Amino acid sequence: MTAPRYRHSQQIQEMFAPQPTAATQLPDPTPLVGTLAGAVLEVIAGVRDVEQLARWFTEEPYLNLVMRSNLAARARSARGETARQPAYSLRRVMCFFPADGVVEATAIVVGPLRTRAIPMRLEGYDRRWRATSIAIL
Repeated sequence: MTAPRYRHSQQIQEMFAPQPTAATQLPDPTPLVGTLAGAVLEVIAGVRDVEQLARWFTEEPYLNLVMRSNLAARARSARGETARQPAYSLRRVMCFFPADGVVEATAIVVGPLRTRAIPMRLEGYDRRWRATSIAIL
């Protein structure tokens, strides 16, 4: 009979931490980049709940999006405006692969008043893409 095997807390954390995934085991990121770009614009416009995007973001960009969404809601409230669906069209998505399981992408989104670039970094974890950084320019 063998003695029970005890694990250190560090080993347990590593076992349950998100596991990096190779690019060969991940789908094409281009559709996700376009979808996330539009969804982020809708969150800031106040017509989509930020919680709907939680599974696609790591903690830091998610918290930044929550903060930006709250600031936009306060600004709309101060101006007495209601949330409206943003009018935009996805012009182009560019993806670059600097390392295995990593995508640096930019979505170009055209609206009635301005054209925006939405750069983001996606990394493969647990067999799906997750945004580890995103900005709205």
